Amino acid sequence: MLDGARYGACTLRAASVRGDSARYRGEPRRDALLTARFGTGEQALVLVALATGARTAPGAHRAAADACRWIGAAVGRSHARLVDDLRAARRGDLKSGLHRLTDRSLGRLRADAAEQGLAPGLHTATLRCLLLPADPECRTRVFFGVGPGGLFRLREGEWQDIEPEAADVRGAPVTGFGSPPSETPGGDRLTMDLGIPTPPSPYEPAPEPPREPFRFRTSVARPGDTLLMCGTGLADPLRGERDLRTHLADRWSGHEPPGLAAFLADTQVRVKGYADDRTAVAVWEA
Repeated sequence: MLDGARYGACTLRAASVRGDSARYRGEPRRDALLTARFGTGEQALVLVALATGARTAPGAHRAAADACRWIGAAVGRSHARLVDDLRAARRGDLKSGLHRLTDRSLGRLRADAAEQGLAPGLHTATLRCLLLPADPECRTRVFFGVGPGGLFRLREGEWQDIEPEAADVRGAPVTGFGSPPSETPGGDRLTMDLGIPTPPSPYEPAPEPPREPFRFRTSVARPGDTLLMCGTGLADPLRGERDLRTHLADRWSGHEPPGLAAFLADTQVRVKGYADDRTAVAVWEA
């Protein structure tokens, strides 16, 4: 899958390709990708969702596609409120609201598993999303989701690993991300956890087993930044192989974002020992 567009100050590229391992075994791609725009003009909101089905599960690709479709529908119904919260820098409202939408979407997977008599671990998916406002005056970028993967920022030719960890999720302040305090309303509100508790999901009255923590991060983009969200198929080699980081930094640090074909080729650069599906979403800031 391959998609791309330009909205406001952003140029978006998104690609999802089957890995060498799945291709060799004749299996479908476990990654799913959804790109969607809700609304028009400066009120528009762009969502990119990436989901990965459970390894070895026979219907992994279907679970991933369902997760993307359901989070897309949930964000679409709430997009007007989300745009207002983005413009007003209401980080606490965004975090709690997106947490509920994510819980409900993944809760539907668990409900489907129960209806089919499947173990929950065989019909589940990780889910990672980016929200991008089309208003060029709003530089807030929002990442949220559940499960492992990668969130990186390319700034002045250097990669920064900004994936939110469990400590960030539980309420520790997130510092060193985004713009200085003077560049955001009321100080650096976007880079601090406001300590607002997330109410339990109404979809499931009592979550029984421990689950992956909800991951959330906001940033204020700077001109020239490239923000990269990806699944483990690209995140692992990026973290483990300096040569790949150098290659992609050289390719993506130019004055113009790559075209669709060039971006697709970049996401498929082979690295020995890494053969999983690769799904990548990159946002270049004008």
